[in-house]
Amino acid sequence: MANHLYDALFGRHEGREADFLILSDGARLSHADFARRAARFAGALMTTGLQPGDRVALQLEKSPDMLAVIAGAIRAGVVFLPLNTAYTAAEVEYFVADAGAKLLLCDGRAEAALAPVAARCGAAIGVLNADGTGGFAEAASVVAPADVRPRTAGDLAALLYTSGTTGRSKGAMMSHGNLLSNAEVLVDFWRFSEDDVLLHALPIFHTHGLFVATNVALLAGAPMIFLPKFDLDTVIGAMPRATTMMGVPTFYTRLLDDARLDRDLVAGMRLFISGSAPLMSETHRQWEARTGHRILERYGMTETNMNTSNPYEGDRRAGTVGLPLPGVELKVCDGEGNAVPQGEIGTIEVRGPNVFKGYWNMPEKTAEELRPDGFFITGDLGCVDADGYVTIVGRGRDLIISGGFNIYPKEVELVLDALPGVLESAVVGAPHPDFGEGVVAVVVPEPGAAPDDQAIRAALGQSLAKFKQPKHIAFRDALPRNTMGKVQKAALREDFKDIFAS
Repeated sequence: MANHLYDALFGRHEGREADFLILSDGARLSHADFARRAARFAGALMTTGLQPGDRVALQLEKSPDMLAVIAGAIRAGVVFLPLNTAYTAAEVEYFVADAGAKLLLCDGRAEAALAPVAARCGAAIGVLNADGTGGFAEAASVVAPADVRPRTAGDLAALLYTSGTTGRSKGAMMSHGNLLSNAEVLVDFWRFSEDDVLLHALPIFHTHGLFVATNVALLAGAPMIFLPKFDLDTVIGAMPRATTMMGVPTFYTRLLDDARLDRDLVAGMRLFISGSAPLMSETHRQWEARTGHRILERYGMTETNMNTSNPYEGDRRAGTVGLPLPGVELKVCDGEGNAVPQGEIGTIEVRGPNVFKGYWNMPEKTAEELRPDGFFITGDLGCVDADGYVTIVGRGRDLIISGGFNIYPKEVELVLDALPGVLESAVVGAPHPDFGEGVVAVVVPEPGAAPDDQAIRAALGQSLAKFKQPKHIAFRDALPRNTMGKVQKAALREDFKDIFAS
């Protein structure tokens, strides 16, 4: 019987000697070599007693072997749970216990801290280092390659936990069909082929680096320049050998800060894609002026992978995330789930084969966010213009209600970001004794600039109604961000929760 996801992504390349992974040290791994490693890792997983449907948690440094373990898990029918390498032992314990993982794989440097975690959760622990050493790697080198286990489109492939900024982290259940359907659409929509070379500097514990970048390259048969992380010099050195790059906004701003970025450097590139966090319009403008390329921005999330994208051919509009992808239905709704008129702001809901199966062990939460008709309530606020382009204005929890008026932080941020001397900004609400919430603006000045509080207030008064204007402006050297570049507004709300206290 067939294995829905493995056959499409990995099985089709077995025996193929073309390059798959090109590493930072110049080493190359063919598809055939990678498939053999994946088969042995599948065998190693099975020797620990894991059966199809069982869970394995991975807190590993990005490496070819980490990717091969993921491929091995798919081959063996084992559900994999990739974890951010920044998570503490206490956070890992929650994920392992909640998922009921039977095996926890970690870097050797974390074994001492995580061994007690695994023991308390009733899980075995294995070590797999980025350099290919460790007990689990040794076990894989001596076991027989495992046969491909049958899995259907509806079978669970992975659990990805949300960040948990508004409560307990939720495990999004992604099926074989969810992951493959999205990759198939993206390969076609972004025109990927085996002639491409993808510059891959993203982490692979996250949807962006794993289910978008890696799966698209695999399905297209394109090799990847597989870097352990984003390092400016390494990325610049690799770019002449690549044709495409997927990144977060930080990648692009750091490259723009380097004089080596010019049209000659990107002469062989055909596509730059950005996601995981909003890209400022100024970054769009500067990138096009320096390189001649217009960055393609898209929109996705843990529970759905990609939902929308600016077109490959056509108008890539800065400030928007483009149009719904083929097969994805998108609507903007009020609090009751009714569609709002075109151009009005509401909560984005999506439906399609990319939408997850629900939250692991959370049927009540699943029922709250997945409607009976299949539409997923994303929690993102946005609007759709007359041409069908989608604009995200923020998360529902970021909405500020001051004196009974709704304030969308994105509207205020756009005005702030356009002011002289302002590099970027973030706007949050803080408890206010008179208005319920007051607007707080956190401003990051451009290098060498010193924006004046009163000048900013005067400029905002020309563009924004009084109730939208910040009641407090703070200046910081940088905004708090997570590993994917998203501004951590929950942290800012905590920092300023008492700013209006009497």
